[in-house]
Amino acid sequence: MPDGDAPLIERYLAHVRVEKRLAQRTVELYALDLQKLQAYAAQVKVELTQVQNTHIRRWVAHMHGAGRSGRGIALILSGWRGFYVWLGRQGLVGSNPVQDVRAPKAGKPLPKALSVDDAVRLAELHSDSNDPWLEARDAAIVELLYGGGLRVGELTGLDALASPAARGWIDLQGAQAHVLGKGAKRRSVPVGRKAVDALTHWLALRDQALTGAKTGQAALFIGRNGTRLTAQSIWQRLKRRSQQAGLATPVHPHMLRHSFASHLLQSSSDLRAVQELLGHASITTTQVYTRLDFQHLAKAYDAAHPRAKIKSAGPK
Repeated sequence: MPDGDAPLIERYLAHVRVEKRLAQRTVELYALDLQKLQAYAAQVKVELTQVQNTHIRRWVAHMHGAGRSGRGIALILSGWRGFYVWLGRQGLVGSNPVQDVRAPKAGKPLPKALSVDDAVRLAELHSDSNDPWLEARDAAIVELLYGGGLRVGELTGLDALASPAARGWIDLQGAQAHVLGKGAKRRSVPVGRKAVDALTHWLALRDQALTGAKTGQAALFIGRNGTRLTAQSIWQRLKRRSQQAGLATPVHPHMLRHSFASHLLQSSSDLRAVQELLGHASITTTQVYTRLDFQHLAKAYDAAHPRAKIKSAGPK
């Protein structure tokens, strides 16, 4: 390790701690990042003031190859960049070797979807609740979210009957949900038999808890106070229901939308149809589900195909 590097780092850390007044934890993270830089520089036998742009790019490639995330590398580069800005102000370097270096783009995480078994378990849950009103409502919510792929905002906007003022409504006779989606675009979504049955049961019980001025509420899904359910309330109810069903992951409304799309694509392979049902303006948005579908196929292949896993026969 070149002798001049450690004092430079200490001076810089004192600068960010005293003059910039950064939090102690931030200073500690900077110290760790600069220790990495110091170690890399020692490997190629250069001082920190002699580090070039090619060195930085090589070290970024090394970190990426070792599995560090794009976001993690970006944070390290930010710390290094600040260090070299300070060195430049001290007249110790002529240019910043980190200036034009960017971290690899982080891959977009796949949406989380339930397995078919878990989705069915959630939908068919018969809880020990002593409140049939709540049970009927929550079951209808799950069936509509999973069976129709609705966004939670589309669900909360549904009315029980069509009207000129309705943002959306349910047509049980036609087995359709008419929703107002993103960009104020309307679309009609088929409602499956299970969802129709659950909604019919819910509507038979829906007004039982309403009295006086609360009656005549247009919203399809309401709370005990007779007002339209909020998205937050539905998140809470789904989380509770998924716990009752014994699922490993708490379920939220968009997870059921992802599950709807993924399972439909696994069965039909019709990307355009899934796009229409989800109300996506661009098919590129829908294509993320092909990655989920491939994961499903890969797992099935690994589990079932005789050539998926090559087993060693051992010495002959």
